[in-house]
Amino acid sequence: MHYFVYILKSDTSDRFYTGSTDNLERRIAEHQRGKSPATRNRGPWTLVYSKPFDTRSEAVKWEMEIKKKKNSASIQRIISAVSE
Repeated sequence: MHYFVYILKSDTSDRFYTGSTDNLERRIAEHQRGKSPATRNRGPWTLVYSKPFDTRSEAVKWEMEIKKKKNSASIQRIISAVSE
């Protein structure tokens, strides 16, 4: 089983949301349907980054590293690094 760290970008507010999951498709669908209080009423959302991990602990560790950055410029650098 793989775990994923993902970053969503709001199509309406240009804000980012970072999370982790063991089922990326299901989790994105939940965000789109407003099932998560943190992203409710801010969508629709676009997946702009995802990274697989072998263990949940590795995924959560990377998720926390991203969340520590707390600004759009730092998150944008992470996203850009993947597309280079």
